[in-house]
Amino acid sequence: MRALLGAIERIRSEVCALHAELTRNGLVVWTAGNVSGRVPGHELMVIKPSGVSYDDLRPELMVVTDLFGTPASGEWGNPALAPSSDTAAHAYVYRHMPEVGGVVHTHSTYATAWAARGEPIPCVLTMMGDEFGGEIPVGPFALIGDDSIGQGIVATLQSSTSPAVLMKNHGPFTIGKDARAAVKAAVMCEEVAKTVHVSRQLGEPAAIDPALIDALYARYQNVYGQ
Repeated sequence: MRALLGAIERIRSEVCALHAELTRNGLVVWTAGNVSGRVPGHELMVIKPSGVSYDDLRPELMVVTDLFGTPASGEWGNPALAPSSDTAAHAYVYRHMPEVGGVVHTHSTYATAWAARGEPIPCVLTMMGDEFGGEIPVGPFALIGDDSIGQGIVATLQSSTSPAVLMKNHGPFTIGKDARAAVKAAVMCEEVAKTVHVSRQLGEPAAIDPALIDALYARYQNVYGQ
């Protein structure tokens, strides 16, 4: 029990702190958007409470739920706060993609504009080859309220190297090995969405050979960094 409580406390602190990255990078407005993190080794996740200002977020306010989105009770529960309205989507991803440790949703301007068009972001930048291994795909339209969005995320990303999906007419969702990786993917998704949009104002962006994209992705994922 002590180990579980320690793990929950750690994920709560991490998830809370990462919400500041969403505002710092201009990915959200008002109370929109959310970060969640899986509690390693347990059928639990931690997610932002619904409708709470980013300025007011504290680790103890992060809501613990099971992987069906039901708020937990007991020593680590927080029944006074409802979890994010996107909880069912996050929970579905965790249930069906066990390698995922973090999920992020934003309404960042440029990525959401591509989602409104229902158009994938083409891989025309080496940064995209590195980070996404190809285009950023579009997922199906789905209403908020149940796990329909989660189903669309999983169906789209299970056949893609991309950690980001543009849910049609909604906005980007990103995944990662942990919450921090998912936040990084959200930041990079908005950056390339903006850059490719600007490029298209100048003309048609130059395509990158798929074999070179594969080489970029393999190098970045397996060699780059410490």
